[in-house]
Amino acid sequence: MANKVYTDQLPGRTLVVEGEEFLFFSGTSYLGIPVNEAFRHCVLEGMARYGTNYSSSRNSNLQLRVFGEAEEYLARYTGAEAAFTMSSGYLAGQALVQTLQGSGHFIYAPNTHPALWRSTADEVTGDYDAWVAPMLQQVKSAKESHIILVCNSLDPLKARNHGFSWLSALPKDKQITLIVDDSHGFGVTGEDGAGIFEQLNSRLQQNMRLVVASSMGKALGIPAGVVLGNKSLVDRLRHSHYFGGASPAIPAYLYAFLKCEPVFKEAREKLFTNISYFLEHLERPEQFSYFERYPVFGVRAHRLAAYLQEHGVIISSFRYPTPADDPITRVILSSAHQQEDIQRLTRLINQFEQP
Repeated sequence: MANKVYTDQLPGRTLVVEGEEFLFFSGTSYLGIPVNEAFRHCVLEGMARYGTNYSSSRNSNLQLRVFGEAEEYLARYTGAEAAFTMSSGYLAGQALVQTLQGSGHFIYAPNTHPALWRSTADEVTGDYDAWVAPMLQQVKSAKESHIILVCNSLDPLKARNHGFSWLSALPKDKQITLIVDDSHGFGVTGEDGAGIFEQLNSRLQQNMRLVVASSMGKALGIPAGVVLGNKSLVDRLRHSHYFGGASPAIPAYLYAFLKCEPVFKEAREKLFTNISYFLEHLERPEQFSYFERYPVFGVRAHRLAAYLQEHGVIISSFRYPTPADDPITRVILSSAHQQEDIQRLTRLINQFEQP
């Protein structure tokens, strides 16, 4: 595992640590948006129009049109009936689960993000695949008529795409709500980066409804969160105290989000090119865990992180979820990386000798 580094600079493709420049293959800015000049220009345009923040309630007698415009666009973009934004993915997730609290029996998949916990009692650890069979049995034998299943769309730590083939095995005699956290997929996976909503929604049975909660702060670089679902649920969220009591997303960023569809598209294409280039130049791709067109590559040999850091490259490596756990080590590509960055990275990885 690599040593911790401290910096006063936002990392992009590189990071300066105590005067030394490193290549940076870590973080969750998959599309490189925070260092994208075209996006920054749109944010500044938005700030010229809306200021740096809007701290009023969404229930105020002053209504900014940009909120409704962004939510209508998000619904069209993802194929959802309606969308609901808040100032963070965490807050959006909390608004959702706390609003649904008491309406059904919650069942959590392992490693579901805390944004969707009602309390710390909802934490479940273990393996997702091993969870599926007991979960199906639990749903079938549950006395409650409404079951609320909560899971992530993928595992960005182990670089695994979750399968949802089990949807067809769910019983048809209960009402089932499926809540999926798509924070690490939204902006990258799905058609035009629209995430998992449409893919899952097309596979639902009549007795099921889908709700997707997501941060917009990962691939899309927007400090906001979104809930996607049917109109009746989104209306319930709009009547919650979370909607009226919390400051909304920063309008300037929603303005930039609406203006920057071509920027995101170009960045996504660059990311997929970088992923292909990385895989083509690896001599031993089997030493990584990964899935198609996703920029996270799980590393089995944790010594690689320290080796790369000694040679001027920082990758992601830290003990998770607690300091007592085994390290999680990953190479994470972004749209900000240049071809020569990936050449240098793969050359070092190919030279690395495993014990």
